[in-house]
Amino acid sequence: MNIVLFGPQGSGKGTQARLLCEKYGFFYFESGAYLRKIAETNIDLKKSLGEGNLVPDKEMTSYLTAFFDDKNIYDDILFDGFPRTVDQYRYLKKWLTQKQVKINLGLVLEISEEETLKRLSARRQDPVTGKIYNLITDLPPAEIDANTLIQRDDDKPDAIKKRLELYHLRTELLIKEIQKDTKVVRVNGERSIDVIQKELEEIMRININIIKNAKN
Repeated sequence: MNIVLFGPQGSGKGTQARLLCEKYGFFYFESGAYLRKIAETNIDLKKSLGEGNLVPDKEMTSYLTAFFDDKNIYDDILFDGFPRTVDQYRYLKKWLTQKQVKINLGLVLEISEEETLKRLSARRQDPVTGKIYNLITDLPPAEIDANTLIQRDDDKPDAIKKRLELYHLRTELLIKEIQKDTKVVRVNGERSIDVIQKELEEIMRININIIKNAKN
């Protein structure tokens, strides 16, 4: 079972994705973290990401397919941040079909633009571990000095607004495209982490049973 998790920046995708993967044993692929790792040795990519730009569809897809081909993983994947466009989805769909699997479920966490700006403006990263915290919704533990945390370039207001524009322009079209092939469920992301997770777990339970029954 492969899942794509959608939501604007700051919607809590990463937190919810990790909780789902811990519970169900999915492989978690977070495109943003993966790209930032590549950008450590790619100056042009680092600059582009810092300006809030998206990686071209073909280039992004080549990164992803090479990654999973190397690991020989094609199923039980939770995709966070990929695909972002209709073309990326079509590339992914074709590649998964070759591996005899597909996207089985789309999940969308919905929050307002105001909430996105509020959350991301408060997001900070540990420069040593790379772990992301939020000074509003996900405070660092007591042993972490909040003054040592840094704000990433792509979490500053101008970059946030640019990313939001791209999200609404491209990703909403993508969701409509994916709905032609599989079930997409929208979830209110402006609630507590626990409440959202419980709803996602119920959605997962229902769809896992559907897939099991279809195989029998």
